[in-house]
Amino acid sequence: MRLFDLKGRRALITGSSQGIGYALAEGLGEAGASIILNGRDQGKLDGAVTTLRAQGVETSGMLFDVTDPAAVQRAITEVEQSIGAIDILVNNAGIQRRQPLQDFPLETWHELMTTNLHSVFYVSQAVARHMIERRRGKIINIASLQSEAARPGIAPYTASKGAIKNLTKGMCADWAQFGLQINAIGPGYFVTPLNQALIDNPEFDAWLKRRTPAGRWGKVEELQGAAIFLASQASDFVNGQTIYVDGGVLAVL
Repeated sequence: MRLFDLKGRRALITGSSQGIGYALAEGLGEAGASIILNGRDQGKLDGAVTTLRAQGVETSGMLFDVTDPAAVQRAITEVEQSIGAIDILVNNAGIQRRQPLQDFPLETWHELMTTNLHSVFYVSQAVARHMIERRRGKIINIASLQSEAARPGIAPYTASKGAIKNLTKGMCADWAQFGLQINAIGPGYFVTPLNQALIDNPEFDAWLKRRTPAGRWGKVEELQGAAIFLASQASDFVNGQTIYVDGGVLAVL
């Protein structure tokens, strides 16, 4: 399984104290990568680092706010100088806000776009500058089923994730020439804290299971395979793509 071996590689995963981000960190770590977790809550971050280390994964934590470009620059510089080169970046940090579009507050729109879209640019640019010098690197952006399809009440989220899909293509257009591979994973509906309100809604839960060919919610560990593929040598000629891991939702009417 040499093509999928991540030994000797270092991965930074944003928003990785819990949920999808932590699951991806766990998967990349099990494939051999050393892991840098990121979050804004010191307690959650420390707990996640401790848990991952207990599984035998070389892990460190970096407390910084991905929506603050100055903080991002400081953090990436510190990692590169004090911990080591970032070989793999996973842009996972994100939020969801549900409200009818006609009532959506302007400040909430800006909060969502800054977290879901602007932060991906901030972190990717800071990391890519180092990757370009080394002529290699893997960037994985977390898109969404909503990069392709909308539902009532989440239009701003849909807009942000559609932008991530196309930003991934743009990163490929600019950075592939330097030996970087930039791709995205588009999760469907997974059991995560972000989706807890939907999980707890019997009507939505029943609708989703009917709508999904697999007939169930996804489990976060089921995203690990796609992440390992996109982080590894196995994807060296895959660039600018979004891989949907959604139980078949987008494949059917």
